[in-house]
Parts: sequence; C-alpha cells; structure tokens
Amino acid sequence: MILLPLVASAHDIEVQNADGVTIYYNYFNNGTELEVTFRGGSYQYQGNVAIPEEVTFMNRTRKVTSIGGSAFDNCYKLTSVTIPNSVTSIGNAAFSGCSGLKKVIVKDIAAWCGIKFGGLESNPLYYAKHLYSDEDTEITNLVIPNSVTSIGDTAFYGCSGLTSVTIGSGVTSIGREAFWNCSGLKKVIVKDIAAWCGIKFDGYGSNPLEFARHIYSNEDTEITNLVIPNSVTSIGGSAFVWCSSLTSVTIGSGVTSIGDGAFEGCPGLTSVTIPNSVTSIGRGAFSGCSGLTSITIGSGVTSVGNRAFDGVDIPTIISLIENPFTIKGKTSNFRTFSQNTFLNATLYVPKGTIDKYKATDGWKDFLFIEGITNGIANIPAQAVLIQSVGGSIKVQGVDEGTQVNVYSTNGTQAGSAISQSGAATINTNLQPGSIAIVKIGQKSVKVAIK
Repeated sequence: MILLPLVASAHDIEVQNADGVTIYYNYFNNGTELEVTFRGGSYQYQGNVAIPEEVTFMNRTRKVTSIGGSAFDNCYKLTSVTIPNSVTSIGNAAFSGCSGLKKVIVKDIAAWCGIKFGGLESNPLYYAKHLYSDEDTEITNLVIPNSVTSIGDTAFYGCSGLTSVTIGSGVTSIGREAFWNCSGLKKVIVKDIAAWCGIKFDGYGSNPLEFARHIYSNEDTEITNLVIPNSVTSIGGSAFVWCSSLTSVTIGSGVTSIGDGAFEGCPGLTSVTIPNSVTSIGRGAFSGCSGLTSITIGSGVTSVGNRAFDGVDIPTIISLIENPFTIKGKTSNFRTFSQNTFLNATLYVPKGTIDKYKATDGWKDFLFIEGITNGIANIPAQAVLIQSVGGSIKVQGVDEGTQVNVYSTNGTQAGSAISQSGAATINTNLQPGSIAIVKIGQKSVKVAIK
C-alpha cells in the first residue's frame, strides 16, 4: 500500500482582483462575510496588495470584514497593503515578519480607528511606518474626525511618518499604545481643551503628547499658558503628560479632581495653584515637573495620590488645608514629595494649624513649617516682599518697569501694575480670606488677602 500526503487547503476560496493579484479568503461570521487568509504551502503575498471591500464569488457578494491571524506572515516581499473600510478586525501576527512593507493605504481614518488589532504585528504600520490615503499621498498631518469616539489599541503604533495629529472633539478614549513610537510627531492639535480633559487614556503610548511634547490650539498657535475652563470637572489621567511647551496652567474653579499623571513630566511649569474646588490629586499628577518652584494646594483637597509631587525639588509649598490628612512621607517609596522638598522646602500653612501639620504623618516630615500670617508671604529667591493691605497688593524689591499681575484662584485677572522705584501697588476687589496669585514677570506666588 502506498501512502500519499494529504494537501490541506488553508483557504475556502480564492479570487483575483482586477489588478491580477489573487487573494485567499475563508468564510467568516457563519458564511456571511469573508476573512483574508493565506494560501498555504510556500506561497507568499508580495508587491502591492489591495484588499477589496467586497468580493463576488459564484454570483454571491460578501464584505471583507477581517484579516485572519498570520494571513501575511513572513511575506517579506510585500511592499504595500490597502486596508478597506469594511475591515473591523485584524488577527494576531497577521503581518508578522513583513519587513519589506513601506506603506499602508487607508481611505477612511474613522474606520481605521475602529479596527480591533490582535497584537502589535497585526498592525501593518508596525513595519511600514508610513500611512497613506492613496498610492501617492502620505498622511503626515493626521486628522481624527469629530465623528470618532474611540481610537483603538495600537491604531498608529510605530507610525513615524506622522508629524502632527489633530484630535477631534468627539474622542472620549484612546487605547493602549495607540501612538506609541510615533517618533516623528511634533505637535498635537486640540481645539477643545474641555473635551481633551475628558479623554480616557489607556496607559503609556496612548497619549500622542508623549512623543510630540507640544500642544496647539490650531496649526499655528502653540498653547503655552494653559487655561482649564470652569466647565471642566475632572482633568483626566495623563491628559498633559510630558508636555514640555506648557509654562503655566490655570485650573478652572469647576475642577474637582486631577487624574493620575495629568501633568507628569511638564518641565516648563514653574508655579501651580490648585483651586479650592479640587478634592483629589491623583498619583504622580505633577511628578517630574522639574521647573516647579512653588505649589499651592487648595483648602478643598482631601486626598493626594502617591508620588503626586515627587521627582522635583520644590522650594515653596503652600497648603491651605485646614485639617491635614496623612500623606506618604520622605522614607516611603511612594512619597508624596521628593526627599529634598521635605528636608529643605518651606511649607506655608493656615494660621493656627502648624501643630496639626507637625502631628500628621507625612506632613510632619517637613522640617520648615510656617504659618500664613496677616496676608504676608516672602519670595526668598527673588528677595521680593509681597503684602496685602485692605484688598490691595503691595510688591517691593522688584526691578524697575516689571509687570505685576494679580489673579484670583479661578484665573480671573484682578489687577495689574508696572513697578516704579522698585515697587508696585495693585488695587483689587478680592475679599479678605481669599487667595491671590501674584505674577511678577514669569514668577508667581500665592498670597492670602488680609
């Protein structure tokens, strides 16, 4: 008896495109749709492969909705692939080993954002690095339409050809590693800051700012002085992570929570005031903001996450919290402030609360605690004296002609003046007991109004 090898077919049907390229398919979803697969044996797809949106076979037309796992595995001679709008899923390792890929052609960005990828090498961009809208037009300035609500996991992973991305106001979530290794990104354009603050980012690589580092309100206008609108109630986790272009942030009076890592690694921030409306500050919210010289924590804060202000040595801490709660101290691996901040900074606290702070775990690790008395605060680094008297702010010790601005904690300007003979007086309508933000040139300090 002679045994003959059985040759198993890896596909159900094969159909030749109009350009002469044969693509192999399996029936999918109970035979109502088609999934791209491989032929089997030593056959490999090569050159330019344009997957059609629908296929007619034996007078029956079906949509192509999936690319199966390993469908293009090790097709190293494949140079470009066109993904139709109809595809909603691409299986694990579908494009594994496709080292020759140079372009991925996608005609509908909204449809692309909705594809479910089975893993890194299921996305052809992992190798191609460049996204096209047609055979000749590379997408460098990516625009996510307002109709898109979610950008899927690894959607633009490794797409180094992107230089800018505009995020539509309809986006509410961005998946894991959606923009990871997009090394060419230079700007993220956000036209609606309130909507941006509400996006749920799924960990590192989901926020394009991690690579772009610069946020814009339009193609030409970079945001350096960020204003969070009063309509915002929560600043989402990682919302402005690693955004090196920010030099100041005004947090609206409607904000009640600041998410984990919301401003992590923003080196341009020098002074931050957290308004009284905020009740929680997330883990690592301002960690690694290396330029910070002062931070004011509003009276409404009831919880501060691990390492919220770690990774930066801050000379001045102003806490308006009347009843301090436990935070992580200087010996903890999850300390709230850096060890140098605990040991060298001056912690200013409301009058009459010093003993409370000295008795509360974490806060008691500050070696230098002073009360805010009679509305007077000192800026040692500049040898500037600021005093509030009857609603007016008096500033002494500044250079001639220095611009001095006074703001309320919700970011509203309360007055301004130009210094003369080293001093300036700014009349305000701020009420006694409130906090004023006094900005002298590029430096800011918080003062309790007497």
